[in-house]
Amino acid sequence: MSLRINDIAPNFTAETTQGKIDFHQWIGNDWAILFSHPKDFTPVCTTELGYMASLEPEFAKRNTKLIGLSIDPVDSHSKWVKDIEDVQGCTVNYPMIGDHDLKVAKLYNMLPAEEPGTSEGRTAATNATVRSVFIIGPDKRIKLMLTYPMSAGRNFDEILRVLDAIQLTTAHKVATPVNWKRGDDVIIAPAVSDEEAKAIYPEGWKTLKPYLRLVRQPR
Repeated sequence: MSLRINDIAPNFTAETTQGKIDFHQWIGNDWAILFSHPKDFTPVCTTELGYMASLEPEFAKRNTKLIGLSIDPVDSHSKWVKDIEDVQGCTVNYPMIGDHDLKVAKLYNMLPAEEPGTSEGRTAATNATVRSVFIIGPDKRIKLMLTYPMSAGRNFDEILRVLDAIQLTTAHKVATPVNWKRGDDVIIAPAVSDEEAKAIYPEGWKTLKPYLRLVRQPR
């Protein structure tokens, strides 16, 4: 099954480093970021998991939960967490899914549905496509999907930035321009007429083109 933005994120139950969860129930009324890894004790992923641990308070301010996934059992994750803390100096407080049966990776189209076997005997190379990030809203719909190669560390500052953009554009009739950051001007959505915009933004806006109207970020 292929997944697209605005699809309902497939639900599942799984064992994690913090016990068994039902994914949709675990999300609750919050936002969630699911980020996956091809194998435990891999160098790039070790740095990523530690950095996400350091960013967790920022995600919490945005009502966003973090959850990792790796193609290995939970007991292996628990050992890996100690390495992550040694290397990155950050405690991993978010849950890590043990996807030893490949169930979630297949459900999220990170591995082919017909992929045989379990995590036993598999290498990071055979799981190379399990390097994805999903942002999921309180409505349980997928808001963003990104997949990275194994050799390139992910930019989780960018994930935080785009989360800000998605949350803003969900709450207001705006879009964000290239390289937008919190506090920058935003674009009035094309579906908003000038008459409607006058009521929403009585202080006015800057028109670059009839279809490109910049306004101060709504608070």
